[in-house]
Amino acid sequence: MASLHYKALDSISVSDIEALGISSSIALKLYEDISEIINTHGPSSPQTWTLLSKRLLHPLLPFSFHQMMYYGCFKDFGPDPPAWSPDPEAAMLTNVGKLLERRGKEFLGSAYKDPISSFSHFQEFSVSNPEVYWKTVLDEMRISFSVPPQCILSENTSRESSVANPGGQWLPGAYVNPAKTCLTSNCKRTLDDVVIRWRDEGNDDMPVSSLTLKELRSEVWLVAYALNALGLDRGSAIAIDMPMNVESVIIYLAIVLAGHVVVSIADSFAPLEISTRLKISEAKAIFTQDLIIRGDKSIPLYSRVVHAQAPMAIVLPTKGCSFSMNLRDGDISWHDFLEKATDLRGDEFAAVEQPVEAFTNILFSSGTTGEPKAIPWTHLTPFKAAADSWCHMDIRKGDIVAWPTNLGWMMGPWLVYASLLNGASIALYNGSPLGSGFAKFVQDARVTMLGVIPSMVRIWKSANPTSGYDWSAIRCFASTGEASSVDEYLWLMGRAQYKPIIEYCGGTEIGGGFVSGSLLQPQSLAAFSTPAMGCSLFILGDDGHPIPQNVPGMGELALGPLMFGASSTLLNADHYNVYFKGMPLWNGKILRRHGDVFERTSRGYYHAHGRADDTMNLGGIKVSSVEIERVCNAVDSNVLETAAIGVPPPQGGPEQLVIAVVFKDSDDSTVDLDKLRISFNSAVQKKLNPLFRISHVVPFSSLPRTATNKVMRRVLRQQLSQQDQNSKL
Repeated sequence: MASLHYKALDSISVSDIEALGISSSIALKLYEDISEIINTHGPSSPQTWTLLSKRLLHPLLPFSFHQMMYYGCFKDFGPDPPAWSPDPEAAMLTNVGKLLERRGKEFLGSAYKDPISSFSHFQEFSVSNPEVYWKTVLDEMRISFSVPPQCILSENTSRESSVANPGGQWLPGAYVNPAKTCLTSNCKRTLDDVVIRWRDEGNDDMPVSSLTLKELRSEVWLVAYALNALGLDRGSAIAIDMPMNVESVIIYLAIVLAGHVVVSIADSFAPLEISTRLKISEAKAIFTQDLIIRGDKSIPLYSRVVHAQAPMAIVLPTKGCSFSMNLRDGDISWHDFLEKATDLRGDEFAAVEQPVEAFTNILFSSGTTGEPKAIPWTHLTPFKAAADSWCHMDIRKGDIVAWPTNLGWMMGPWLVYASLLNGASIALYNGSPLGSGFAKFVQDARVTMLGVIPSMVRIWKSANPTSGYDWSAIRCFASTGEASSVDEYLWLMGRAQYKPIIEYCGGTEIGGGFVSGSLLQPQSLAAFSTPAMGCSLFILGDDGHPIPQNVPGMGELALGPLMFGASSTLLNADHYNVYFKGMPLWNGKILRRHGDVFERTSRGYYHAHGRADDTMNLGGIKVSSVEIERVCNAVDSNVLETAAIGVPPPQGGPEQLVIAVVFKDSDDSTVDLDKLRISFNSAVQKKLNPLFRISHVVPFSSLPRTATNKVMRRVLRQQLSQQDQNSKL
């Protein structure tokens, strides 16, 4: 922690405050307010920080003053100081708080005290009593089934079945359609309630657009009828390669409602990546858009789909632009597609109810072989996403939820289900989230829960596009995708009167999170405060077996196998081999592999330390080292081999992509490394993802290898991290 560079609160003078560029009169007033708080609560306590953050700190004061207060308050506190602490009265009004006040003694007996002090016990209860917990949460979220389940969980007792699926069978016999549930009016909302708010970039001074539940249902029904008119077999895979806007959300829900399977493809992917995903999923059609407009840039999208040799495409026009190209034979314009069902507009579409184990979405996550893992979400997975948000982000009726993302990544579908299944409204900005337009949208849409990735916050902090905008409606932030930085997230909290940041970590194959924060626990910056509800975490020691669960330590993370909504199959790999083979037993159950290195601290918080395997996290996108190396090896004839490494910066935050390169000629002194970096960048952005950026190219005489000739990227990561700390990169 950087507190060593700051004075303790009771040592700060008026002149110290003035030195930050604060006028003498304001500095004196701040000093007097600080002294009053210290006299009541002392110079170094969580109560002191809570009062400082609520009463003194606002976005107009220099961030250096925020840092002076935070680090000064917690100078001698030790690890994991609480940047936010729950208020007992507010805690009772959360989803979990209300539930525990009603039924806490029923669940926990005499151990129940109050929502804050009993939250950890409730989390343990959710693991030890999954049948009770999940029935309760599904009831709280008003999830109904056309055919109810025979039970909540059927654990596999025979050796044969437990090997095939150690995660058991959840809600056996149930039939449901999660899209139908998203569109149902109930005690959480009426047909006239707004369920989507949005604004297009460039219309930043226009009122926020909105769609009521009644209007959303009508649009989804129309698209579902038009899908039926295409004559595709029920259960067909249908891809979406579009920005996350109101049309793509409508299309997503319509595909699920009509009994088909969404294939998620990020709108940033190059044709080769699109083609790979279409082939693996055997998609029969694809929804796409003519162009993507970002500021003054027009990014072709339909042409990428054509180059990927995609199946039949339904092509939406870009708002404000005339259609820019002719369609291939067999492709359909959005207008002509909807014309197939125009006579049915307003008619209710009968949802296709399916067994809970049927697929609803195919998403992709990078493996270590270069081919992405195709991970099917079942009809259970949406309820896992919604339950996480119900519990950990406290999403409920009246909330307005924004999370800049894409349907190609799990947080896109997560956002749809987390919002609509909890009676909240989705907030979508159709444009770049990095500028002042998005900051103004957060203000104007009155966003109450804002999700971020650390790379985005880093850019915000540097450019400060939030300046002058009122984010006071935010109740909490959430963050996922990458390791976060203490200073950047302290800055983020300061934009919204120090509302908490719920760190959230999971995976596409989990359908949500396995470790998180909570509004019923003190939240420390860049740390997780609890395993997610229904999840158990294990840190493996050097011997490959779990260390005691309440003991501090660091190692590869493993998960308990019984996780509601988690994957049980892969389309293009053996699920058991990927997630369970070779894993240790715990209380007779085989643990599930995850692959992250995690630390449990002395105060009971968790910190993520990157991947243990040969994948990395770039801008919230997990990517295989092999994929990047395959591209880089072909860039220059002088390159013998490369190794792609994700290196965490010394100050914390998202990994930086570094390429270790071995040249064919041992005398590499004449090689222009910066020119090579630019060439690597160009190739990776063209063939993989335009969002990837190589920070450095570092020459090596040879790469460290195992006895079986496998590159030891973990050793390289350690070497490069040390070089970074020594300022050699």
